[in-house]
Amino acid sequence: MTARPVRRIVAGLALLLSGAVVLSACGGTTRDSSAGARNADNTTASANPNAELKKDLKITFLPKQVNNPYFTTAQHGGEQAAQAFGWQFKATGPSDASAASQVTYINTAAQQRQDALVLAANDVNAVAPALRTARSQGMKVVTFDSDAATDARDVFVNQASTQDIAVGQVKLLSEQLGGQGEFAILSATPNATNQNAWIEVMKTELAKPEYAGLKLVETAYGNDDDQTSFQKTQGLLQAHPNLRGIISPTTVGLAAAARYLSSSEYKGKVALTGLGTPNQLRKFVQDGTVTSFALWDPNKLGYLATYAAAALASGQITGASGEKFTAGEMGEYTVGEHGEVVLGPPTVFTRDNIDQFDF
Repeated sequence: MTARPVRRIVAGLALLLSGAVVLSACGGTTRDSSAGARNADNTTASANPNAELKKDLKITFLPKQVNNPYFTTAQHGGEQAAQAFGWQFKATGPSDASAASQVTYINTAAQQRQDALVLAANDVNAVAPALRTARSQGMKVVTFDSDAATDARDVFVNQASTQDIAVGQVKLLSEQLGGQGEFAILSATPNATNQNAWIEVMKTELAKPEYAGLKLVETAYGNDDDQTSFQKTQGLLQAHPNLRGIISPTTVGLAAAARYLSSSEYKGKVALTGLGTPNQLRKFVQDGTVTSFALWDPNKLGYLATYAAAALASGQITGASGEKFTAGEMGEYTVGEHGEVVLGPPTVFTRDNIDQFDF
């Protein structure tokens, strides 16, 4: 998803937790949407907010793909959280944004008896069976950035609310286009949970009278691959001669689209916005290819997700709505409905403020 960071983005990312906080290797849990986390015998799991964070936790960090700048930054946040308590933090994952590839790593983490898994899912359902098996063996599962099926994880740490992200993207593009013109969306993978949720809200937003002049002509998928996204950008411009704008709510796609536009005849004529990191987009903002874009801080996202995993594995929370935990220097967070904790609203980057951020 893949989309990327922003500096000080506050929020509350929701944690959805299932099962008792302390599970035996043969215990297992199920989730009740109305009552929160439950034990295998269908009794309500209980949390101990005063429990101390364990010092010997083993945590696996599994992004959508490795060598992706956005997830590398999120990983650094997780490492910072782990270092503070001496947790064993291991980052691993596929080089391609593939759900099938992630399943292998999920199974390995369970076999290695990791206490918790911090995962950005490539598909909401494809990874679910492996996650359910891992949880039944006692491993806590926290999803971040892109969720999995709610009964397959304990908590979801959301970078920002789906509504805030999607509405903000439409607003940015409309401002750049003066509310008029055809545009396209350059997404990540067709099954990316977060991308699809944002796109659906964008479509709903576009139905409002104030956006009557905007027309979405195509949604393309670059598969979070730089070259594929670059080629898809070229294809969109060739297929739609009247295209005036592109929204790419994924850091890989936005950077690739900016690279293509910056050296093409469309520079300054086709507006581009989306979700990206300041370091990736800075030169394109400075040369006028991109006017504005948004993001949260992936470092803080990884930090928060790792603390959520530790809180689960230590018994401080179970994932039930209303539970609270402290995420180190980021302070206290509250678990919301469906086990979700929200980090905060995205930050908008422009030429005026982009040099204030370094990620």
